[in-house]
Amino acid sequence: MAAVSSTAAVASAVRVARITPLGEFLAPPRITANLLRIVVQTVLVVALWRGLYADVGSGTMAGLTREQAVSYAVLAVLATRVRGLDRSAARDTVIQHLHFGTIVYWFLRPISPRRYYALRALGDQIYGLLWLLTGYAACLAAGVARPPATLAVAGVATLSLLLGQWVLYYVMLLIDLLCFWTLRNQAALLLLVFAQNLLSGVYAPLWYFPDWFITVSAFLPFQATLAVPLSLYVGRLPLADALPQLALQVGWVVLLAVLTRMLWHRAARRVVSQGG
Repeated sequence: MAAVSSTAAVASAVRVARITPLGEFLAPPRITANLLRIVVQTVLVVALWRGLYADVGSGTMAGLTREQAVSYAVLAVLATRVRGLDRSAARDTVIQHLHFGTIVYWFLRPISPRRYYALRALGDQIYGLLWLLTGYAACLAAGVARPPATLAVAGVATLSLLLGQWVLYYVMLLIDLLCFWTLRNQAALLLLVFAQNLLSGVYAPLWYFPDWFITVSAFLPFQATLAVPLSLYVGRLPLADALPQLALQVGWVVLLAVLTRMLWHRAARRVVSQGG
């Protein structure tokens, strides 16, 4: 009986995690649009950063050579496929469920809302990772992204990226959980997402920002999601500094896990099911 129950739980988890990939595969135009967007964004950022370094030549800006800056920018574009998968088409975002009142079903299902959210996010990130790896291989072949300097750099950067995705999961969960209190404040959510992308180094490496900006961002979890792994990958952060950064990422995972768990319990108290 225990084995049957375990198998059923695994099957249920797989069904939840595959919702996003199935939704994409059943709508081929969305895959084509994603592919086109990645290609266009990659071409534009390569042209932009090569243009910015046109007068620098083989020199550096903010401690980055042109090849490092271009690689960083290209990898940041590819990372958006993991970070920015769209659930709104399936009307499965928290703010949509709150708007339509269907969030109550998350709390009435046999599976807990916290576990459902985690499994959905896991499916999203695995699917997004396939996009990232495919694009990464294509960019290496095209010469617009440089390979890691050593196997050690590759391993540490990969570990940092996985930890960064874990931190990102909790950051996005925290933003979604705020919807239980802000309800329909879409503008505030968009502002939070923009700030998260800016402070995590999606738009530009944090090394190009003023010192005060870098200092402030060091006290926030955002740079741990992307800036740290990409800086390790391109060599802007040496391996000697990797251990403190990895420890900081783990610390953010633990802190945000505790915080979001508390918010889930408080959010459950705000959901009222009438007639059932």
